Amino acid sequence: MTTARPTPEQVKSCCAATYGSDLVAMLLGDAYHPGGMTLTRHLAGLLALTPNDRVLDVAAGRGTTALMLAHEYSVRVDGVDLSATNVALAQGAADAAGVAAQVRFTAGDAERLPYPDAVFDAVVCECAFCTFPDKPAAAAELARVLRPGGRVGLTDVVADPARLPGELTGLTAWVACVADARPIDEYAAILTDAGLRIMHTGRHDAAMRRMIDQIEGRLGVVRMTARARAEALGMNFDRAPAVLAAARAAVADGLLGYGLLVADRPDRPS
Repeated sequence: MTTARPTPEQVKSCCAATYGSDLVAMLLGDAYHPGGMTLTRHLAGLLALTPNDRVLDVAAGRGTTALMLAHEYSVRVDGVDLSATNVALAQGAADAAGVAAQVRFTAGDAERLPYPDAVFDAVVCECAFCTFPDKPAAAAELARVLRPGGRVGLTDVVADPARLPGELTGLTAWVACVADARPIDEYAAILTDAGLRIMHTGRHDAAMRRMIDQIEGRLGVVRMTARARAEALGMNFDRAPAVLAAARAAVADGLLGYGLLVADRPDRPS
């Protein structure tokens, strides 16, 4: 049976509600993406960040990446997130860390970024591009706000969507960054069509396997301590083992994984 494709409004509403809740933090920890801060630092190195660069963190969550970049790379960071709850928590974290003058957060949609043209030296987007319903529009926005010569770095779920099992489709799978994930070459093509030039691509599938193991290990804690809240957000504890098993098998078969891409905005159109 084919699962009905959710509308863009359903996807955005569910993603904002879920990623603005404590449930994601309970399942994933501080970094809401495979590879955690280790992969984020690798991405930052590929972006060749320098002090005082202005960086945009798209789908910034609760600010973990933005705060790390400001502290370790001495850059100025704007974070944008669809969830107003995440924005408030991220700004509170920046205030508590004493970097409020260096890091600021705004509620906004990646497909309509609330920033002028050509203002950022670098843009990062971790484990979120695959959830954007209109990926070409989001890519065009990343390119629009980037200065000529600036770089964009993505880390994201990659998949062969036509071959994913039924357990990895539907609205819940969209929120879990699986249902609309694409092959890494397709992400690269979307960025290229937006006027960006691909500089680096790579797979980090081991990070996906570790995250699946982490979620499996924490499900029992969530069941005991926050079952009602989790179920209100759509968590089905009876189906979760089958979904995780399907995800693990898809990674082993090369149908699901995690990718990294870096592109730049050429000084002149090609």
